[in-house]
Amino acid sequence: MKRIHRRHLVLAALAAALCVPASGVSSGASGPSMITKAGKNEGTLNLIAWEGYTYKQWANPFTKATGCKVHSKYGSSSDEMVTLMRTGQYDAVSASGDASLRLIVGKDVRPIDPKLVPDFKNFIPALKSPSHNTVKGVHYGISLQWGPNTLMYNTKKIKPKPNSWGVLYSSKYKGKITVPDNPIQIADAALYLSKTKPALGIKDPYELNASQFKAAVDLLKKQRPLVKKYWASASDEIDLFKNGGVILGASWPYQTNTLKGEKAPVSDLIPKEGATGWADTWMISSKAKHPNCAVSWIKWVSTPKVQAQQAIYFGETPANTKACAIMDKLSKGSCAQYHGNASAKYFSSIKFWKTPVKDCGNGQSNCMDYTKWQQAWTDIKS
Repeated sequence: MKRIHRRHLVLAALAAALCVPASGVSSGASGPSMITKAGKNEGTLNLIAWEGYTYKQWANPFTKATGCKVHSKYGSSSDEMVTLMRTGQYDAVSASGDASLRLIVGKDVRPIDPKLVPDFKNFIPALKSPSHNTVKGVHYGISLQWGPNTLMYNTKKIKPKPNSWGVLYSSKYKGKITVPDNPIQIADAALYLSKTKPALGIKDPYELNASQFKAAVDLLKKQRPLVKKYWASASDEIDLFKNGGVILGASWPYQTNTLKGEKAPVSDLIPKEGATGWADTWMISSKAKHPNCAVSWIKWVSTPKVQAQQAIYFGETPANTKACAIMDKLSKGSCAQYHGNASAKYFSSIKFWKTPVKDCGNGQSNCMDYTKWQQAWTDIKS
């Protein structure tokens, strides 16, 4: 989320590092044209989203209000979302920071004028032009929600409650641990090492030189025998905790909320080392067959009521500052619980997902790019 003034350098490095080809759907040499107005809704909308982002509580009223019938596919990872968006079968995606820049560089998404979204003016300042979806002042999407990755545990089996990510690397819990099946998980190991092994000099868990990267990968290789299963979707982890297969896991608040709703003995926390996290953006495909419905959807999910509903359902923080009061009406104390009124300092304390590139941000270009992360992740799991 930092070094916003260097976005063009980051994008150039990203393009070179990932060798991303142009999608061929550009309206001109500079890329897909900006959406500056919306016409008549087309009647249908095909979305790729994180699990729970198209819940019927707000999707059904959207269809009733706009005539756009929502068809959604839940993505299991940012890699899958990027791949699916490039098929041209989907109108929009709820992209996290480790996917959004890849979609921009690949010309897979269209810029959108934020003036089309009435509630944009009510967004927190940090999410009006964040570096993960805004390049040289051009918005390639509209921010949605954000939150931390958490440590979830079985309250009956784990006592006292854990306070460090270290439990996920402890042989004491061999066969009882689950973590996401995602290369970006390397950043979680790097964050842990940045606090427990400061001599490595890790400042940013997404900007790792060869020795720092090796240390994180080696830690995850040691963790491999301890892992019961790498979860691909939120429902995978929910099932693992429900059937007693695992008692510890790297998670999202969504899983905790779902399990608590089913009376499962779980809780979660942000460990003392801090947390990585996500800041998600709705982005419209440059090949969208239903762009007007996509714009209508972005407008809908940006409103205070829907932002509040989704924040409580998923366990995350809304971008719209007007959502806080509604959250507390729907569920007393939920605004503070999910940091809806948190300071900018709290926001900046979370290490938000971003695509690793060669540019280390310190004048050097010796960091491991995302292709290296993907290769390493495959090796870790083998």
